[in-house]
Parts: sequence; structure tokens; C-alpha cells
Amino acid sequence: MSPTQTTLVQVLPLAAKDLDENKVTPGVLGFLVFAAIGIAVWMLMKSMNKHMNRVDFEDKSVSTGPAGSAGPGTSGTLGDGAEPAAKKERAATAAPSAPKPKTTG
Repeated sequence: MSPTQTTLVQVLPLAAKDLDENKVTPGVLGFLVFAAIGIAVWMLMKSMNKHMNRVDFEDKSVSTGPAGSAGPGTSGTLGDGAEPAAKKERAATAAPSAPKPKTTG
């Protein structure tokens, strides 16, 4: 037997006695699960950042009438309870519309 093996044989039983047999530790499996969750969160954050960079947060300019002046309710304010034209356009494009029935006649 080599001196290293002899030392290990003598030291390992002493180390085993120091460990509490009633104490539960997460061990390697706990570390692997924690590492996998950490990697998954990192990948999700990276994907979210990529998708958030694609979003255009700037408001489109409100279209004006043929005379160059905006009509009532199209100025971007809710002055007389009218909804701004840009909001109406966004609402119309965001919600899918139901197919229109065919009329005969």
C-alpha cells in the first residue's frame, strides 16, 4: 500500500464520524437542480431582452385631415370623451375580427 492510501484509510473513518448521520444535505443533485434553474432563468431573461428590444415604444404621429387640421377627438386627447384615432387603430388591429357573413341579393 502506498503512503497516500494508508493516510486515506486512517483519515476517512475519522471524517465519517464527524458527520452527523441525522443531518440531511442537498448534495450534488440539489446543486444540479439549482444550477439548471439558474441557467433556465438566464436563458429566459436573455430571450425577454431580445423580444423587448424588438418592440417599438414610440407613438405613431396622429394622422391629420385633408386641410391639415385634426378633427375633434383626433388630437390625442380625450377632450369631449372621444377616443383618439391612434387608439382606435390599435384596438382595431389588436383584436381579430370575426368573419363577416356573406350577403346575397
